[in-house]
Amino acid sequence: MKIGIIGATGKAGGFIMKEALLRGHDVTAIVRDASKLVEKRAAVMEKNIDELTAEDLREFDVVVNAFGVPPEKAELHAVAGKSLIDAMKGAPGTRLIVVGGAGSLFVDEARMTRLIDTPEFPEAFKAIAVGQSQNLSDLEASEGIKWTFLSPAAFFDPTGGRTGHYQIGEDSITFNSKGKSYVSYPDYAVALIDEIDHPRHLNKRFTVVSEGH
Repeated sequence: MKIGIIGATGKAGGFIMKEALLRGHDVTAIVRDASKLVEKRAAVMEKNIDELTAEDLREFDVVVNAFGVPPEKAELHAVAGKSLIDAMKGAPGTRLIVVGGAGSLFVDEARMTRLIDTPEFPEAFKAIAVGQSQNLSDLEASEGIKWTFLSPAAFFDPTGGRTGHYQIGEDSITFNSKGKSYVSYPDYAVALIDEIDHPRHLNKRFTVVSEGH
């Protein structure tokens, strides 16, 4: 399968690229600066996310949006996400999978309070979470594209290992057997590539947790 990964030189994008290559997919790293790409097994497309056209996207079966920005540029999650949605409308055969955030997950049974709305949510991550939440809202309001939004657990651990096992949730915060909302970056990547290989959440959001070591 042909997979384009936007932000392949970032943390999440790097793990997703590694997992996709491990499974034998034809991977293209879509990056702003090709010189930062260490992985030589992937093809390269050097373009900003907001420069991608429908013609660029049509060559892929799946495009993964692992675009990341620092907190001071948090609004770009929504702005760039909207630009990508518009481009995707001209590539109806291509599926979009977005690396989302945990902030938009609900924490109550009534599905009225999101994680970002709780007093415990770190102020330092709030702007990013707002941008990612807006991106999810724009996807839910979109028509004519195929998309999936994958939210990690509240603790998204870049140092954790790959177990290959995880649990799936939908729109609400989900916990592992230890009562922790946790997922490692490698296990998140496993879940995302599993969703590519075996689509189960078309035009939906879902979330994953793992046990960790």
